[in-house]
Amino acid sequence: MPAEGSGEGRRRVLGLATAGGGPSRGTRLLVLLGALIVLGTLLALSDPEASLRHLRAGFLSGSTKGNYFTVVDRIAIRAARRKGRITNVSSAGSVENVRRLIAARSGCTATFALVQEGMDWPEGHGLELVGRLTRPESLVVLGRNADRIASPRDLQALRIGIGPEGSGTAFLMRGLLASLSPLGLRISTQPVDEQIRKLDSGELDLGAMVTDDDAEQLQQAVTGHKLQILDLPRAEAMARAMPFLHVSRIEAGHFDVVSALPPTDKAVLQVDTLIVSNGCASRSTIQGLIGLFAEADPLFLKHNRETANLSGLVQASAARSYYDSGAPDLVGVYAPWVFDIMPTASWVQLALGVSILFNVMGAANRYRLWRLDNTRVRLEGEVTALFGPGITVGEIARAPHPPGTRAEELQQRVRGLVDRLAELYETCRRQSLSVLVPMGGEMAYRYQEALVTDLLQALREFDTRLQAGRDRAAS
Repeated sequence: MPAEGSGEGRRRVLGLATAGGGPSRGTRLLVLLGALIVLGTLLALSDPEASLRHLRAGFLSGSTKGNYFTVVDRIAIRAARRKGRITNVSSAGSVENVRRLIAARSGCTATFALVQEGMDWPEGHGLELVGRLTRPESLVVLGRNADRIASPRDLQALRIGIGPEGSGTAFLMRGLLASLSPLGLRISTQPVDEQIRKLDSGELDLGAMVTDDDAEQLQQAVTGHKLQILDLPRAEAMARAMPFLHVSRIEAGHFDVVSALPPTDKAVLQVDTLIVSNGCASRSTIQGLIGLFAEADPLFLKHNRETANLSGLVQASAARSYYDSGAPDLVGVYAPWVFDIMPTASWVQLALGVSILFNVMGAANRYRLWRLDNTRVRLEGEVTALFGPGITVGEIARAPHPPGTRAEELQQRVRGLVDRLAELYETCRRQSLSVLVPMGGEMAYRYQEALVTDLLQALREFDTRLQAGRDRAAS
């Protein structure tokens, strides 16, 4: 507390002082700019090579000789070139992949899977759609004498292999053959290699596989084993029963132009392949995987952006934002851990919200300071009215008795001012500790406290002198 007669507070003329402010706007902008520069530097240093070292995932595919396994293998090689790691996990196929992917949610031992569209999703599966491959697979039915089959009735009592149990082929064939039950078909399940062997030996009449038209396994079955491709009878009607299927054709000579294999165009059914996640993958991992598929297939992003999601799965939010923007989240590329906490758009919204909150808090703080200053100036006005204009705080303690005022009335007015100033001081002190006060902003309250304290001291000294005079007069 300043001593009497010294310092700015004692020389101040009442009614002319106002409250000081906090840090200037320019200072705050410089601090904010500095914080952004530091943050940008940290982000840039997080992964300056924009690698995929954060991508660590188990990927369920299919048979080691099947198309799914080949697709995942190619993506795994691309990931390894950028320091990522994708473990290609073989399986029986789509049905098994769905079951294993759901089971893996507890320990996240597997993260992604290739799944044939049209699967039945169990209740509470928790699976998400990441994307779909641009190239659909074909349901191809092979047989020694498949060219002789021209109508569904020609299938009467035939022995048909529908692929391994747990595969998408078996799931699809059961659905298609359900309407042909009057024909007495004899259905069996076995791996595709065994199925081809049984077709060679005559143990099976027909065998089905869902694969890429250019798959090596299919190529070998047609050219090496001389198996014929069934021109699916009533293909359009069969596709209408399952909306996720569509009719396509394998053109004559597709596998061997010279030998004309197949000799005529063959109607086949095609189905899309989905990339599915079980929720274990982080946002940056999902976007990293999408980037690998986009590098391998230039049409991947366009295809997923323009194809309606009729799979029955919710699309992963990180995948949707990638397809909508056509590029990965820039923060996720260089600082995946930041993106995994929250998408960049949410960070921007959060920063905007915090900025608005701070502005509102600042406005509330300035309003309270104005109220404090206004109350103090009003009280100083009452002091000036009591002692006369132009009086300083330092002069109050030694001021003469104002003419025309009785000592008792004067003392009552002075003590009223003291009580109100003391209350103002307590209010100022309490509000200076509020969360509304920005860092460093408490100095404005300290300034108000100093002004109030100086005036309080002066009035109390005057009251003491006045009381002493009354005591002497009474004695």
